[in-house]
Amino acid sequence: MPEMTSYVPGTPCWIDVASDDLDASAAFYGSLFGWDATVMPDGGGYTMFLQDGKAVAAAGRHEGGGPVAWSTYIASDDADATAAKVVAAGGSLLAEPFDVPGAGRMAFAADMLGVPFGIWEARGHIGARIVNEPFAWAWAELITSDIVASQSFYGEVFGWLPEEVGDDPGFLYRMQKVDGRVVAGIFETDAMPPIWGVYVAVEDTDATVAQAVELGGTVLRSAEDTAYGRMAVLRDPAGAGFAVIRIDPETTG
Repeated sequence: MPEMTSYVPGTPCWIDVASDDLDASAAFYGSLFGWDATVMPDGGGYTMFLQDGKAVAAAGRHEGGGPVAWSTYIASDDADATAAKVVAAGGSLLAEPFDVPGAGRMAFAADMLGVPFGIWEARGHIGARIVNEPFAWAWAELITSDIVASQSFYGEVFGWLPEEVGDDPGFLYRMQKVDGRVVAGIFETDAMPPIWGVYVAVEDTDATVAQAVELGGTVLRSAEDTAYGRMAVLRDPAGAGFAVIRIDPETTG
């Protein structure tokens, strides 16, 4: 089991979904992925999703005028210093660094294109404990309208180094490396608004799509085979988009 015990700074480490109805979100993802839900004491309803008793994701109350969406958090060894780098690189702070008692210190930011993301300095809570297996978080991908600007921003803030994917000039994708290890992807497209995309690994993509529809979700992109596995893009009943993928071990290692 790919169980995590820590995350190198600069590595996406946690995901949560904003929800206007936490019970409904817990029911949807619990039915779809088999996640158990537990409400954190004194957490304003913040609901942890567990797989085999280990935290893999969460749901929090939708606040403010932002969209209902999944958020990605990136590990830092100093949330305050990283927040300062965000501003210096042309981004902004949506929430100044603050302590989450017993868990860590965090900030919420937006990059230079306005794409929101979290900064997480782990203390008691490292982030997702299980990854890269059904039904756990499998991939973090930034959708951008300007791959050069995004690369510059995340490189300056988190030290990401790019690796080009393919030689098709119409397909602009870069893997992102920290300490020589791929941690995320940046994809340029005008087909969708800039956002941090969340991929969850599944055992059967088509069956998961069908089940999501039965549970009230919608299909944004039908299941299709890719170089990394069969994937689809869905939207939960509250409106948050996410992707599912059956990972091909022969191409991902």
